[in-house]
Parts: sequence; C-alpha cells; structure tokens
Amino acid sequence: MLQTIDPAGNTADPSQAAPSAPPSARRILAASFVGTAIEFFDFYIYATATALVIGPVFFPAGAPGVQQLSAFATFAIAFIARPVGAALFGHFGDRVGRKATLVASLLIMGISTVLIGCLPTYASVGWWAPAALCILRCGQGIGFGGEWGGAALLAVENAPPGRRAWYGIFPQLGAPVGFVLANLGFLALSFGLTPESFQAWGWRLPFLASAALVGVGLYVRLKLTETPAFKAALSQARPERVPFATMLTQHGHAVLVGTFAMVAVYAVFYLSTVFALGYGTGTLGYSRPTFLLFECIAVCFMALGTVVSGAAADRFGRRPVLLSGMAVTFLLGFLMGPMLGHAAGTGTGTWPPVLGFLCLSLLTMGWVFGPMGAVLPELFPTRVRYTGASVTYNLAGILGASGAPYIAQQLAAYGGIGFVGFYLAGAAILSFLAVLAMPETAGR
Repeated sequence: MLQTIDPAGNTADPSQAAPSAPPSARRILAASFVGTAIEFFDFYIYATATALVIGPVFFPAGAPGVQQLSAFATFAIAFIARPVGAALFGHFGDRVGRKATLVASLLIMGISTVLIGCLPTYASVGWWAPAALCILRCGQGIGFGGEWGGAALLAVENAPPGRRAWYGIFPQLGAPVGFVLANLGFLALSFGLTPESFQAWGWRLPFLASAALVGVGLYVRLKLTETPAFKAALSQARPERVPFATMLTQHGHAVLVGTFAMVAVYAVFYLSTVFALGYGTGTLGYSRPTFLLFECIAVCFMALGTVVSGAAADRFGRRPVLLSGMAVTFLLGFLMGPMLGHAAGTGTGTWPPVLGFLCLSLLTMGWVFGPMGAVLPELFPTRVRYTGASVTYNLAGILGASGAPYIAQQLAAYGGIGFVGFYLAGAAILSFLAVLAMPETAGR
C-alpha cells in the first residue's frame, strides 16, 4: 500500500523539517520531470536518427530497405537491454534508495548517448562501427531501464491522498518534452545544413549536446531527498534481500497484467513516430523538415492527453480511463489505412489526414500513458516497487516497441499500410484484456 507520510515525522530536527517540506516536494517533482525529459530526449534522438540516417552511416549498402531494416534492428537492442537495467537498478533502488539509483541511471544513459555521437562510420572502420553502435545502444537501454520506475516513484510516493495519478503525470510529461526537443534539434539541422552535411556530421550534434543536458539533470537530482514511503518501509523492516525474486514469486500477476497493459501504449507511440517518420519521408514523399514539424505538432496533443487523463484517473479511477483509451487505439488501427494509405504516391497535397492521424494517435497515446505513472507503481508494495514498476514497464517495451518499427516496415512492404493498422488493433485488444484483469488501484 502506498504511504504518504509527513517528512517531519522522519526528521530528527522538527524545527527545520516543517519549512523545508513544501520545496522538497517541488524539487522531487521537478527532478522527476527534468530527468525523464533528458532520458527521453536521449532515447528519441536515436529513434529519429534511426529513421533518417543510422542505416546509411553504419551499414553497407544492399537491396532496397536493407539498411533501414538494419537500423530498426539496432533500435530494438535497447528495448531488450531495458529489463536488464530495470532489474539491476530496481535492486539497488529497493535496497539503497531512489536518489542514488536515479543519478547512476542518468549517467549511464548520458555517457552512452554522447559516445554514439563520436562513433566512426562503416565507411571508415567497417563492421566495427555497427558493433560499437550496438554496444552503446545496449548501454542506453540499461540506463533507461532504471530511469522511468524511479522517476515515477519519486512523484507518486510524495503525493497527497487522492492525487497520485496527477503527481504521476510529471515523469510522463518528460516523454513529449524530450520528443519535442529531439525533433526540434533535427528540424533545425534540416533547415541549417545540406543533406550531405547532415549525413556526414550534422546528425552527431544532438548526441553531443546531450552532455550539457545530463549536467543539468545531475544538478537537479543531486539535490533530491528520499521519498517518505521508502523511509517508512526501511524503518519497519530490512529491505528485501533480492527484490527481483520477491517480485516474481509473490507479484507475478501484477507483472503480467502491467506488462500487457502497456503493450498498446508503446505500439501506438512508436508506430506514430519512428515508423511514421520513415514512411512519411519515404513512401509518402514528405521532406524531412515537413514531417518532423508534423510530429512536433502531434506530440503536443500527447502532452494534452497525458495531463487530462491524469486528472481523470484520480476522479473516475484508473481502469475506466485506460479501457476507453484502448478502445480508441483499436479504432485507430482501422483508421490508419484510410488516413495514410490513400496519400501514398500522391505527393504532399493530402497532408490534413496525415497530420490528423498523427495528432489523434498521439492524443490517444497520452490518454493511456498518463495514468501509467501511478498505475504501475500502485500494483506493487513499497519494498519491491522500484523493481516491479521498472521491470513491468520495460518488459512491455520489448513486446510493444522494440520490434514495432521493424514489423511495421515488413507489413507495409507486404500488404500496405492497412496491415500495419491491423497490427495496432491487435495490440489494443491485448492491452484491453490485460486492463480488464487488472485491479482498480485508485485508493489502495
């Protein structure tokens, strides 16, 4: 059960604790938001680069589409590594604390991202280039695996009664902000550089710029205080010896329903961003700046959906909000073909349905993503919450996101964009059933 305890009750000097409690809560929410925004920025610049440049830079030329498929394969590596990072950082987060663990995850993610920007190309060193890329992509995944769960816990474990879903949207808002920063960076490069300069060196700049952002994140996170719920759990008993084992043996049902509930969330996002960017600039014939601008506009709707759904989840419960979102996601699968398919081969004159589909998709994604900041932590007790929420969130990434751009690329080549829509509809059905099997966690 989540506990919200006055931090003054855990402080040796009550005269100092009372005035410092409100700013401490604000700092924690700010750190939750800023840290995830930076982590998502790092993750999304790779996602964007995957659709635009990773294939030609790091892989040999081959049959049409081979470089793109190879790039999407490296994209999947981080999702496979994320549960490893979730288990690793979850172990220390549940035993040592949230603060130190979040600082370490940010450092690993940031260093891996900056080094990607320094890698030589395939033309320079051959297969050593994609091999090093895969190693660093794995580092990104391990760092990211420990990030989200801890950031969500910082928010919800400091929330007052009845406000956990609202507090839980702060780490969720890091996703659209990081996405916008990443896309605006690539958009600026697209306007400021020739295509040849962008492919030769310009794509590296967002990766190198991550170093400055990580410095900001570290500054904020080093000022964190530990959450009241974690301090209370430590005061009652020693931490679990192996939180991961306890999670599997005692909370397996929570892991399963939480994982499958997140599958559609991941699928709708990465189909509407990474896959759509490659499809829009390739099959639909849009320029890179135009489609990046479309996605920046659409992700604002994701932020709107996240904020509104957080408030709705506190008022109406988690399950009604999630079930309604999964139903709309199912319908999106059948809208994808009509809204995107008819635009193929017609140039850029049919942009309203393309932009409309992106906005509707990301609005829906925000609606189902927002409550997850509270839902996944609420499925687990405090003593294994970091491990449980992190592993669940990142296992869903393997199922819903790691192969989504690759599978969608293959489906589009085989049967057209409508087949990609059927894939999205199937993911929505799976997540709808998982939410039905999930207990209502509001008020627990």
